[in-house]
Amino acid sequence: MKQNGQLLTWIIIGAMVVGIITGQILFWHFDINGDGKLVDLEASSAKTVADYFKLLTTHIFLRPVQMTIAPLVFTTLVAGIAKMDDMKTVGRVGGRSMIWFISASLISLLLGMFLVNSFKPGYKVNLGGADANAVSDIVGKTEGFSFKNFLEHIFPTSLFEALAHNEILQIVVFAIVFAVALNQIGKKAQPIIDALEVMGKAILKIVGYVMWLAPLGVFGGITAVIATKGLGILKVYGYYLASFYTGIGLLWLLLLGVGFWILGKNLWRLLSHLKNPLLVAFSTTSSEAVFPKLSQELEDFGCEKKVVSFVLPLGYSFNLDGSMMYMTFASIFIAQAYNIPLDYGTQLTMLLVLMLTSKGIAGVPRASLVVVAATCAMFNIPVEGIALILPIDHFCDMGRSMTNVLGNGLAISAINKWEKPNNESVAE
Repeated sequence: MKQNGQLLTWIIIGAMVVGIITGQILFWHFDINGDGKLVDLEASSAKTVADYFKLLTTHIFLRPVQMTIAPLVFTTLVAGIAKMDDMKTVGRVGGRSMIWFISASLISLLLGMFLVNSFKPGYKVNLGGADANAVSDIVGKTEGFSFKNFLEHIFPTSLFEALAHNEILQIVVFAIVFAVALNQIGKKAQPIIDALEVMGKAILKIVGYVMWLAPLGVFGGITAVIATKGLGILKVYGYYLASFYTGIGLLWLLLLGVGFWILGKNLWRLLSHLKNPLLVAFSTTSSEAVFPKLSQELEDFGCEKKVVSFVLPLGYSFNLDGSMMYMTFASIFIAQAYNIPLDYGTQLTMLLVLMLTSKGIAGVPRASLVVVAATCAMFNIPVEGIALILPIDHFCDMGRSMTNVLGNGLAISAINKWEKPNNESVAE
């Protein structure tokens, strides 16, 4: 099993390299003038070809993964909570989870604010050339977006609708209530709990099969971006990307430092288990795509199934460390680009708004940009500024998606240790 995981890792890395090479060859093919800029017919032709490669990511890989997420969240969460000895355990684990999530979110937001004010990338980089339709699509999603809408979004009007649309937060709410009810019924509910547990194991088997499609998804996604932008885009946006990834690096140091403080030398074994989910999240720009695999790897590491099944779905709604840092970074960057001064009081208020309005929308495409656009509108920053960062959002999304996965892996491992301080299953 371990050899299969290592083989898959190397295949994914190979797919990334081949995707970069293929994408650049295609870019050279369409760049008739040889000036590193695709215009008019060239750009249109490149986009058409890129869209076909993108199908490998969106349809061949991501869709099969997404079809397993809702049933996996529901079955594992219900079985995990229903099997807990008492509801005090649910409250304790939930309380510890929220303390971690809120603390990590605040640190990520503050770090992003500090770095964007230190590097001031908005004053130094003149960006542009975004797809007008894509900008319009993002701006359209911000209509009526507020904390009020978030509260309205928490409770599902229909479980089946929530399952059909992979609304993780709504599924979590229903699953918790249903699990508590099963727990209170007692032994008579055991057949249902057993059936859900078996279903969860079957879905994880399916996940194992689907993950072998990951190299195709990685290859298609990387090829599509490089074919239309070329490797030269990294030079154009170099300062912005360097500033952002400096932040990601510092956030990783903070997270790993806390992880080592809590887990000790077991941190390195945890990272060994997380390498595949991290790599897939980085290359596909989707932390959602690795949800099932991350769940399985955390259990293999030694985390209790009931802790993983309870905390991980919550983490996907409330613990998005990479996205948090990016949202404050991007919002203030846009203000800088338009020379709009923001005092520190206003920036701190913006951080609180981002923290509240970002919860529960992990399943929305370009979720971070939707929240950034909504926040900019609230603070009279031109929403059209999204066009400045949209062309390289894919490259930023790679880092923030991977960081989201790391943050959730560390959170669950820490909470599991706090629940079972003498648990020998999380040991070498």
